[in-house]
Amino acid sequence: MPTDSQKSSLSHLALEFKSSTFSVPVLVLFSNSLQNIEQQLQEKVALAPEFFKNSPILLDLQELNKRDLDIAVADLVKAIKALNLLPIGIRGGNAEQNRQALALGIPVHASHGAPTSESTKIKTIAAAPEESLQSEGPSTLLITQPVRSGQRIYAHGDLIVLATVSSGTEIMAEGNIHVYGSLRGRALAGVQGNEKARIFCSDLQAELISIAGVYKVSEDLSKEFQQKPVQIYLQDNSLIIKEI
Repeated sequence: MPTDSQKSSLSHLALEFKSSTFSVPVLVLFSNSLQNIEQQLQEKVALAPEFFKNSPILLDLQELNKRDLDIAVADLVKAIKALNLLPIGIRGGNAEQNRQALALGIPVHASHGAPTSESTKIKTIAAAPEESLQSEGPSTLLITQPVRSGQRIYAHGDLIVLATVSSGTEIMAEGNIHVYGSLRGRALAGVQGNEKARIFCSDLQAELISIAGVYKVSEDLSKEFQQKPVQIYLQDNSLIIKEI
């Protein structure tokens, strides 16, 4: 049993630090052209505006510095914020870039920290004008555990979730999305413009559904499809929902 002094101490406890895993999108830069970066980011954001709105983002400058390409951190941060993205740190910066980041109140992360899981990482690449965007080959990502609130998952091909997708989550796929549990979060298929992508779920309770940038929020979803197995696809630029 705790003593009276321990009880008093606990009653005044205001906070506690806990270890946790927090995944955010990583913006890997290959060009120091702000114009080129802004243009390509605008194109990415336009494909899934609800997903990227007010999204935290980590800026990776490692590739820039490997190529001896300098960039003003203040100008980069300003451009990122203009697109409603929220820089929460940089990594791979040189001493001057790290100093600039800290002056802006942006933390500096070690370049060789624990790797981010591919199941929760989004890599956005700003290529130089003469370069082509390199695509990671399509693949199917299988998730067997529940997707919990605050998590984000990105698949370069199809995404299959064998469990529940909780409220406050966001799942994205360049291909189709299959959810065999309840879909309560946000689901965005065909995020690179694939209009043939579909969403399949066993229990529709989504906050948002989107295919190739065309989306509906929960208020727009007919009650006749709520909590039922459905498929969702794009037809004549409109989202069609049908029971399975």
